Amino acid sequence: MCRNIKPLFNFDPPATEEEITAAAVQFVRKISGFSKPSKVNEAAFMAAVDQISRVSQELLDTLQTNAPAKNREVEAAKAKARAVKRFSS
Repeated sequence: MCRNIKPLFNFDPPATEEEITAAAVQFVRKISGFSKPSKVNEAAFMAAVDQISRVSQELLDTLQTNAPAKNREVEAAKAKARAVKRFSS
């Protein structure tokens, strides 16, 4: 799994289109091996990003949970605290 792809399900507010697209770009970059595709591969790269974004949105729209939605700010603070602990010398 790409380290830059963050979970997008069960957050309040829900994931935005931009967040879903960013995750799709990271996924396509990972599986294609391109951080930026050549001109000849750009159309295929962007088509894959569009398709993965669409399917990801459909997935997020249909998933169900009984767990309360997570607060983005609280989760970000937890992640920052983990990073400080992990990377502090």
